[in-house]
Amino acid sequence: MCHIRRWRGWSRAREARRLPWCGARGSATVLLLAVVGAVVVGMAGLTWAIGVFAARAQAQSAADLGALAGAGVLQRGGDACAAAGGVVAANGAQLRECSQVGADVYVTAAVAGRTADARAGPVRK
Repeated sequence: MCHIRRWRGWSRAREARRLPWCGARGSATVLLLAVVGAVVVGMAGLTWAIGVFAARAQAQSAADLGALAGAGVLQRGGDACAAAGGVVAANGAQLRECSQVGADVYVTAAVAGRTADARAGPVRK
């Protein structure tokens, strides 16, 4: 493959001329491996970043729902933090902190090291 093949109208001198890439045998394999390696590293980084954002979103959802559940139970006279903890756990998160200040319930939830805060209570006029 390093010599130009003889086609119609070509002279033998042209046929014997070597192609410029003949000395670089195997370089395409090395280049291909480098490109595949870069793609694999990029995909691993992208997967990690998506996991971080998904954990943060899951923690925020759990905190919001926990705070809403706690506020609803608090208005009926029950234990707000117990209700919030149950809802947070049902959403796959850990309850890090729960407090009630007046009629408001404050909840902090965590998923895979990512935390989120939420507050719920009656509407203020």
